[in-house]
Amino acid sequence: MEKEQTIILQDGEKTGKPRDLFFMWFAANIGILGIVYGAIIVNFQLSFFQSILVALLGPLSFVLVGYASLSGRDSGAPTFVMSRAAFGFKGNFIPALVGWFGQVGWLSVNVTTGTLVLLSIFNEFGLNTSTPLKFIAWLIFAGLVLASVSFSQETLVKAQAFFTYIFGGLTIIVLAFLIPNTDWHHLFGLKSGSWISSFLPALMFVIIGTGLTWTKAASDYSRYQSRKNSSRSIILNVTAGAFIPLFLIIGTGVLLASKVDGLASAENPIELIGSVLPGWMTIIYLIAALGGITPMCFIGLKSSRLILASFNLKVKDSTAISIHAVLITIIPLYVLVVSNNFMGNFQTFLSYLGIGLAAWIAIYLIDYTFLRRRAGYSKSLLEDSSFNPFNAGGVVGWILGVSSALILKNFIESSYYIPITLLISGGYYYISIRAKIKQTSEVIYEKD
Repeated sequence: MEKEQTIILQDGEKTGKPRDLFFMWFAANIGILGIVYGAIIVNFQLSFFQSILVALLGPLSFVLVGYASLSGRDSGAPTFVMSRAAFGFKGNFIPALVGWFGQVGWLSVNVTTGTLVLLSIFNEFGLNTSTPLKFIAWLIFAGLVLASVSFSQETLVKAQAFFTYIFGGLTIIVLAFLIPNTDWHHLFGLKSGSWISSFLPALMFVIIGTGLTWTKAASDYSRYQSRKNSSRSIILNVTAGAFIPLFLIIGTGVLLASKVDGLASAENPIELIGSVLPGWMTIIYLIAALGGITPMCFIGLKSSRLILASFNLKVKDSTAISIHAVLITIIPLYVLVVSNNFMGNFQTFLSYLGIGLAAWIAIYLIDYTFLRRRAGYSKSLLEDSSFNPFNAGGVVGWILGVSSALILKNFIESSYYIPITLLISGGYYYISIRAKIKQTSEVIYEKD
């Protein structure tokens, strides 16, 4: 088992190939929950063309993940360890905490979804859903996820490749049976919605739920890439690995929304999707759904532990695992047993998560693009708590972006406040480092 406290890799340990990232991100995005994304897109009152365009453009946000992956290749460090360069060793704590909550939140969403799939499988064998059965289903799936802590990086890559081939193939078969349920007359009859008040919010919803959310884990896996691997190959493998399954699954959701009423707000969307399949196909579908959600949980748990390690708390690995075990107990059981409003909680969670991540990613990528890509990440910058405790530009920029978005959230659509957050945080940070950019350029020029 890889100890997450040993988080900065040496060049000799970086033996990964770009195709490893393709399998990593393909397997992480074959979850059937993407079909619900398609239904939610249609609920924004969009035409068929607009909905498919969102399904096409939204997953392309994984270009962000691909580009952010380059910093991991260059430094050998996880994402939120490198984030110390932009925010300071201690200043990084708040954005890292938001990233950790986001990762734990996503992990809990996926564990909840996996539990719902198991409940549907139990239903197929004649067991009626009850609170005790929900607990048993959760216990089985959460136990499977927690068992993944024993995976080394090599084992994880092999597992993701296995899930890509086997469950990716099953998912494609399921999609082939779902598509004929499309009510084409209904779809082509949908009127176009406003490009500003309908299309952009739908697009931002998908971007937040796909590329923007996963950017915080980009370097957790690219840090194993050799420095010799080209930037283009890394970006292409990451983007293609995520885009292919996401577009197919979300696009199918757009088609299925024409036939299945209430899909976007269903308490158990997995069961509702299965209801339109032939009876003999249901078990295959549920197995594909379970296999699709599992690899998302594997890498979600690993990234969550890496973010926790970036807090420099010096806790034992067993303690870190216990913390995550408690959280993926409380949150999913609350959603499954107490709240009974899975999709409502999910969409609220995404809206607030997007704000904190947008502010962070703007600063992180500007720091990498204009400073670290050329000057690199020094050991003291990432590991010495007294060398750069607070980077005022990063901390203030993040606070300005987040606070502005929280204020604007009450007055405007998400299609505006997320881009505004990016501009405010990124713009402020860029202004604050202009002198450093000039100094770095002069040093590079003198060396050349």
